Amino acid sequence: MFTGIDEVDWASLRHAYGSAADVPELLRGLAAEDPAVRAGALDGMYGAVHHQGRVYDATLACVPFLLALAAREEVAERGGLLELLISVGRDGGPGEAAVRAGAEVFAALVGDQDRDVRRAAAEAAVLFLGPPARVSRLLRQRIAVERDDRVLLALTEGLGLFVRWHPDHSTEALDLLLTLGTPPYDPGLRLAALGQLAGCAPELLPADLVPTVVGLLGERSERRRSDVRARDGVDCPDTLTGRLRRLRPSDEEGARLVRTLHTALGGRPSERITLLEGQLTCPDATDRCNGVWMAAGLFREWRGDHTALVALVGEQLGTDSGRLRDAASSVLGELFHLAAPAADHLYALVITRSDLWTQRWERGAPTLGSALKALAHSGDPRAAPVLADVLARPVVPDDLGRVIVHLGRSAAPLAPALRYRLGRVPLNSPGTADRAVPLLSALSALGDREAVPEVLRLVRGMPDGTRSGQRVVESALRALDVFGVDAEGVVPVLRGLLESDYAGVAAGALWSVEGDASAVLPSLLRELESPDGRLRQVAADVLARVGAPARVASDGLARMAGAECAQERVAGARALWRVTGDVPRVLPVLRSAWTGQPRVRGAVAACLVDMGTAGASLRDLVETELAAPRRHLARSGGHGSRDVLADEQLLAVCREVLAGGGDTCGGETAGGGATGDEER
Repeated sequence: MFTGIDEVDWASLRHAYGSAADVPELLRGLAAEDPAVRAGALDGMYGAVHHQGRVYDATLACVPFLLALAAREEVAERGGLLELLISVGRDGGPGEAAVRAGAEVFAALVGDQDRDVRRAAAEAAVLFLGPPARVSRLLRQRIAVERDDRVLLALTEGLGLFVRWHPDHSTEALDLLLTLGTPPYDPGLRLAALGQLAGCAPELLPADLVPTVVGLLGERSERRRSDVRARDGVDCPDTLTGRLRRLRPSDEEGARLVRTLHTALGGRPSERITLLEGQLTCPDATDRCNGVWMAAGLFREWRGDHTALVALVGEQLGTDSGRLRDAASSVLGELFHLAAPAADHLYALVITRSDLWTQRWERGAPTLGSALKALAHSGDPRAAPVLADVLARPVVPDDLGRVIVHLGRSAAPLAPALRYRLGRVPLNSPGTADRAVPLLSALSALGDREAVPEVLRLVRGMPDGTRSGQRVVESALRALDVFGVDAEGVVPVLRGLLESDYAGVAAGALWSVEGDASAVLPSLLRELESPDGRLRQVAADVLARVGAPARVASDGLARMAGAECAQERVAGARALWRVTGDVPRVLPVLRSAWTGQPRVRGAVAACLVDMGTAGASLRDLVETELAAPRRHLARSGGHGSRDVLADEQLLAVCREVLAGGGDTCGGETAGGGATGDEER
């Protein structure tokens, strides 16, 4: 297994953390008798030798030894070694060449005694073994004699992969997939075959695909229940590990089968919705749980009227299964106002289960329960009294302030309790930022000017020199900016910060309070020349509010409008227009940023609302966006918890653009920007 390992000059090779001198020990550890040593060695291979999927010269040097280890029956857990080899060779380049050079090993391993080895070897053979006719024959021969259901699933997936990689040699593989998709084969195997056909030959799918799939899910569930009774009825312990387990499918094989189908139907959302409706009305809670997670993927990726599907997800909240209930409330929490069709179900759960209002995982701080959080995210005013009860408890979840911002004025009665909590946040504690920043966000959203003393306490009292302290002070200054009130002590504090690291945000708050351009321009001009792009953006945002009186900053803003960072370009362009009214210079910047970086489209659209008719030549971007069925941040298999919210906010602003959005910033100066008083 290790012949020649000492002849390799490992010290001269590199992996993610430098010299590869430690690699021989890792390789030998993969063959150790102690399972802990093997696990540590495999972690080391992924953590250093194949860090984040990268292939180093040390990675290539390991491939022959990994192949030799995978071929030896006395080595335990060889399936994991094959998965590592597949990962090394999958993305092409030198890694693929190295694995292909020893791919003959995979032909033998397809028939290995270890089922985990056989499962991984099927994929490896398709990816690296040749010629195609031989690989096709190998898969067909193995399917004819294989008796393990999980290996058969892997072989079926291998057939689909083979068709995609070798379409000119796919006839026999497609015929076999068609056969595997019909009785008397196991329902799970039939689902796998249909999923592969959907991905590589959708024209061969049956016309009644969705009812067929739903029926097969039911058959498969019946078999699961007869094999393992009450698998889903046993909830995981109330620990962080238990929660993570509940938020994964209990039937990961079934989840993979339906995920394959959903992925293959990716561009056909109407069929996916019909399939999800079938999944979410299955009698088996596990199938419904898988359906909830598949629905989350659809919501994140596709726009449209999801009312009926959201309501079906809401119905899962009434189940006795903690796993299914957690899945449904977690998914609904990502939908924000789109979860409104499920609000009654959320409220029913919240009002009957006060024990679910908060949750505390082992060694962790308490957080809001997912159902209460989802109800608040949806903007439902019924969440406010419940949050008031939570605020009255001795220990308050740190994330409570973040959900209040979505409740609007219905949360106004919570302001006194929020002020009370903010006034008692310790000034020098590791958790100060986590406690104070959400409270500041909530009070800002409520526009609670009575909170000025508590906010000033944080500005004056936070220790300097820590990232935590910086977060708190910046959030506090932004709150003063929102309040815009000349309360006792506010102006001296803000003026005293104009020469500090907080100059930009302090200037913004001072402008909001006084509206005196001469007081803030010197600091903003300095910030505009900062090497820190974030500080430049803060300054540009304030200069945009100042408008024409800030014309002296036009050269610096023009440089920002040509920056490499799209966010900085948009901030500079918006401020440049507000200050100078230079439409011809600004519009190409906005168009380029919109098309090149989807994440700045919301900021560009907001700028177009400000510009009114002056931005009319960019309305084609807005019209195209509103007509697009996919979300602008859609990522296949992504898990962006706020991507749906960002997309819905973009759509709302786009509609405002087309509706007219008002005149150019509500009034113009001679230079084309808004006056300071109007902006305030």
